[in-house]
Amino acid sequence: MILQDPADVAADAQVRRRLLGVAVRVLGSSADAEDAVQEALLRWYRLSQAERDAVDVPLAWLTTVVSRVCLDVLGSARHRREAYVGEWLPEPLPHDAVAGSALVLDPPEQAVWDESVHTAVQVVLDALTPAARVSYVLHDVFAVPFAEVAEVTGSTPEAARQLAASARRDVAARRRRASPAAEHRRLVDALVLACRTGDVASLAALLADDVVAVSDGGGRVSAARRPVRGADRVLRFLAGILAKRPGLVLEPAEVSGRPGVVLRDSSALVGVASVEVVDGRASELWLVMNPDKLRLWS
Repeated sequence: MILQDPADVAADAQVRRRLLGVAVRVLGSSADAEDAVQEALLRWYRLSQAERDAVDVPLAWLTTVVSRVCLDVLGSARHRREAYVGEWLPEPLPHDAVAGSALVLDPPEQAVWDESVHTAVQVVLDALTPAARVSYVLHDVFAVPFAEVAEVTGSTPEAARQLAASARRDVAARRRRASPAAEHRRLVDALVLACRTGDVASLAALLADDVVAVSDGGGRVSAARRPVRGADRVLRFLAGILAKRPGLVLEPAEVSGRPGVVLRDSSALVGVASVEVVDGRASELWLVMNPDKLRLWS
């Protein structure tokens, strides 16, 4: 059970985990999320003892504060991304960052928790306004009442409800397209095998005709500056990566709650890939190679 004692709440591991859960889903970055949580905790400790004692539910107070900090970060992040080199992708998360929560969740809650960090969902959320993203994450993932969501976004409960509903429709549309988990895993395993063996024909058969590959190097490492579209171009793109790095090793891994791939060269981490699978073929590939976004994998 999460502690509610004002003297202990900010130091409780479950509280911190909950706040990080909110922040990373809103921001799509573990580093930014940690900064947001740290700021919220600092604001808590800056309160006088009398002010802390007056807070009925410290966890709710902290969730509101960290969400407001995230709103501010999202506003400035849009300006930062305008200067970002190449394509920007959300940070891929390893399995222990997704499933290793100290919170005890019911299976349906855990499923929502896991799904909300998948790259495909994060890409959808990244296209939303900051207020819509916060409204969806707080209400649909963390079951925060709309009255409290409205306090965070500075709107009315009805406006927060509409923002969350719009985001929910976008996320649901993405989910409806995706293949079942078992089919997703089979496709990723086959993709890894085809790359390992250099089986170009098998690799081509795994790609949808309109497949899109997006790579994020952040200007730190070489990556395609724009999305690569179409099976032929994506096949050449993948073949080029393998040809340039003959020692490249592909390892299946859980990436942001779904089967994905970790790429290593002589044991050095090169990148982490997520895949969207539709009708049994890869429809989207997201390859993050920016070292700043891979620190949890090192």
